[in-house]
Amino acid sequence: MAEQDNPTLNVAQRTRTSTEDERLLQSPAEQPESLDFTRSDPWRVLRIMGEFVEGFDTLARIGPAVTIFGSARTPADHPEYAAARETARLLGEAGFGIITGGGPGVMEAANRGARDAGVQSIGCNIELPFEQGINPYVDVAINFRYFFVRKTMFVKYAEAFIIFPGGFGTMDELFEALTLIQTGKVRDFPVVLVGTAYWQGLIDWIRGTLLAEGKISPEDVNMLVVTDSLEEAVQTIVRCYDEISATSGRPPRRSKASRSGTAGTAEGTPASPEKADAQ
Repeated sequence: MAEQDNPTLNVAQRTRTSTEDERLLQSPAEQPESLDFTRSDPWRVLRIMGEFVEGFDTLARIGPAVTIFGSARTPADHPEYAAARETARLLGEAGFGIITGGGPGVMEAANRGARDAGVQSIGCNIELPFEQGINPYVDVAINFRYFFVRKTMFVKYAEAFIIFPGGFGTMDELFEALTLIQTGKVRDFPVVLVGTAYWQGLIDWIRGTLLAEGKISPEDVNMLVVTDSLEEAVQTIVRCYDEISATSGRPPRRSKASRSGTAGTAEGTPASPEKADAQ
């Protein structure tokens, strides 16, 4: 299936201009002296606020969900694509919606797995210097021009991260999550890395350099779960969520066995009750 057209994004690519993120981070010294107000930083604040509002409004009632990250360059015939699809399906059957970046590769696989399970398939897409359409398995699409707004949605509306092998963007999301957990900004938030062969070098460096030199504490290493077992990855999240929902305001999961044909749909029916703002 071909990517869905996404005409509201990638304006920069079509017009051969810089992206909104690039203009926001441009040094004031590089900006023209006479600036149209709609190109000024105060105006951008309003656009940023609008993106937050749209994201909050769209995702407020999705119910328990898990964000899945991984490379956009993973082809559909790669074992990691199949693994991401199966992981999303298992999570969906356990009562979780699926959130991704909405693009190709692992993101497409995860959204496809959500479709397989009949739960909400959500894509938070981003404006890039090159074209990135929405993969055809996204039911709820939100377009962002600012990375930091998009990353807020990934964390706020997810109960956990599952991270497959990926590049700089995947690493960015990984270390963002670890920083938020380490500093107590989010709690009870599992981060699961799938693929021990891929991640082992990073884990060795974290233990052998960061921990050995006292740059992190011993308990910080325990923030990560590394596995090759898709079932272990899913059960890690299920177990943590069930333990917390038993003592907090988080709604219980509605697994496939407990649902009676009321799974999330493209029309926006929540896959489970409204998630309390426990983070």
